[in-house]
This record gives sequence, C-alpha cells and structure tokens, in this order.
Amino acid sequence: MASGYTRSPKLLKGALIELSEPFLGPVPNIIIFQYNPQTMNRELVPWSAEEWAGGRWGQEKPTAQPFDPGERFTLTVELDATDALEEGNPVAVLSGVADRIAALEMLLYPVGDSLLGEMFGSLGGLVDVVPRNSVPVVLFVWGPGRILPVRLTSFTVEEQAFSPTLYPIRAAVTLGMQVLTDKSFKEPLSASEQLAVAAYKFTRGQKEVLARLNLANSVESILGLLPF
Repeated sequence: MASGYTRSPKLLKGALIELSEPFLGPVPNIIIFQYNPQTMNRELVPWSAEEWAGGRWGQEKPTAQPFDPGERFTLTVELDATDALEEGNPVAVLSGVADRIAALEMLLYPVGDSLLGEMFGSLGGLVDVVPRNSVPVVLFVWGPGRILPVRLTSFTVEEQAFSPTLYPIRAAVTLGMQVLTDKSFKEPLSASEQLAVAAYKFTRGQKEVLARLNLANSVESILGLLPF
C-alpha cells in the first residue's frame, strides 16, 4: 500500500513577478514559467573607467570597482497549450498561449500610458502606481537563491503552431534581462522599489555566503596537500 510519502524534491518553477500591475490592485502579476529553461546564459560586466561618464578617465586604480558589476541573463521560455486544450481550458481554447505572451510583452510597455493604467491609476493607496513613461518593477525569481529586480532588454518570440483562428498554440520566448542593483533606484523609493532593493541585497548576501563556503572547501583541500 502506497504511503503517499516521497523523498523526491519538489520542483520549483522560475517566474517573473510584476510588482506594479494596476489592474490587479495590491496583488502582483506573477508569470510562472510553464517549463523551466534547460539552459540560461549569465554575464557579469565589470566596471570600466572608460565607460563611466562621470569618472576620471585614466586616473582610477586598476582595481577600482566603485559599484557592483552589471549582470545580464538570457533564457528561453517554452509555452505550450496542448494539455490545456485537451482539458478544455476556455482561455487556451480562445487564445492558445497568446495570453501568456501578452503578459510577458506588457513588461516592456510603460504602464502609466496604458488604458488600464489611466483607468486604475487613481485607486488611492491601493496600488504602487508606476510613473508615466516608466516600465514596472519586475522580479526574476529562480529558486530561493536568486531573486533579482530586472529590466527586460530584449524580447524575441518564435510562434510554432496556430489555432484555426491563428492564435499561437506553442511558442518560445527568448528574454534578455538586465539586473537592477540597489544603486539603480533613486530616493525616495516607492514600495515596489523598496522590495526590489531588499531582494537584490538578499541575493547578493547569499552569493557572499556561498563564496565563503567555497573558501572553507579550499582550506580543506590545501590541508590535504600538506605532508603532515
């Protein structure tokens, strides 16, 4: 008789969380990845005096790093409405995966200029309204060890199959994301920006802890090399 107990780890799914979605009021807009990407490219960009407009070119120390390096992610999100269509999901029947593509696309649009932004932007105190001509604050969540505020910098969609009404049934969306550090936001911080800064510092702190764990492993390895 099966006990229902399993020691298999629970699969966590990546997600993008839009913190300033006006038509959801105080509830954030959460875009959960249907399938976790199999690969993800990550790039760290060290600071360069030549690229810093306010710096003193040629006068900085070769080890100068006045702020955290830039960080970029590139990944592809796979979307598939096949199972939902078999189950008779009304949203999938109507629009395939177009709703999920649209939710991702809206992360690139200035919320203050949208129709819904104008309509609901005056819900005094209920929502963290994004300033006009600004995109919302977005958190990239990749497990508990990586929760980072980001801005989408590239967006490519490959629509792979279509319904009779030409809505996409399958699609692959390739996203480029630039991490926003705590120095990216200017005072006074909105509620969303405060949460974004806290998330960045939390993830940076975890990175420091992991680096110290590696240091402990290195010390153990060095001791193993000693002749006594």
